[in-house]
Amino acid sequence: RSPVHCAPESTLTSIDFWQANAMIGLSTYALFWQHSERAIRALDLDNMLDITAGLGGEVFQICDYQKILSYTPEQLARLQAKAADLNITLELGTKGILPEVLTPYLQIAEVLGAKLIRSMLTAPNHRPALAEAETLLRNQLGAFATSGVTLALETYEQVGSQDLVSLVETLGSDHLGICLDPANCVARLEHPKDVIDRCAPYVKNLHIKDFAFTRRGGWVGFTLEGAELGTGLLPYEYMIDKVSPDTRGINRVLEHWLTWRDDFEQTRETENNWNTANLAYMRRIDQQRS
Repeated sequence: RSPVHCAPESTLTSIDFWQANAMIGLSTYALFWQHSERAIRALDLDNMLDITAGLGGEVFQICDYQKILSYTPEQLARLQAKAADLNITLELGTKGILPEVLTPYLQIAEVLGAKLIRSMLTAPNHRPALAEAETLLRNQLGAFATSGVTLALETYEQVGSQDLVSLVETLGSDHLGICLDPANCVARLEHPKDVIDRCAPYVKNLHIKDFAFTRRGGWVGFTLEGAELGTGLLPYEYMIDKVSPDTRGINRVLEHWLTWRDDFEQTRETENNWNTANLAYMRRIDQQRS
């Protein structure tokens, strides 16, 4: 059964809470180059929280940021306190579904007060078949339920969206759903609207990034790369119509596929400009729709 339409009566209070608290904000991927090894002075998580707050963001997803695994409990507590002072909700993101991957992140989530962990079915060192994935997840979802944390599996090209939906349906847990990012599925030749339609009832988290095809070298082949929100091929308003994030309490997290510019300063400027413009675009669309 769909966890959206068939929620038990006992969960209505928590669902109503999240309905009143749908948020927009940034991911570490929205500041990717500025915390990368190519940065002149790499941002840390404190810096990224300050930037998110400065842009009026309400949520920050620490996604595929390996340094978080080395944080001590004291460092995690300070990070949580800083986010609370800035009125920012924290989320986490990793890759894979093995216990040795998810268990440490669930422990970190408990300290940070994060209620969502985004992951992917596969990782660089593990590509489970659906049957194995079902077993692995079934054995771990009890711990997520106990902690009050939701696991959102992202749509991407290595796993068909139909298979992902089938897995979520089979497991039927309120603490398991989908992180919808239609851009990732284009490389699998899945049309973004088809992915949105298929996944919409099971979405727990939205990754917002626009994309476009450009002629490679001006004429031979194409490059699929990021674009400023509203200028590319992402059917953003269609996705919002289908998912209804505000009424379902689904956070929208901004990301980019920003290709490196001529140098770091140019890249940083573009990254910052996209963050400002993309959040403004999301708010403008929200105002128009309301």
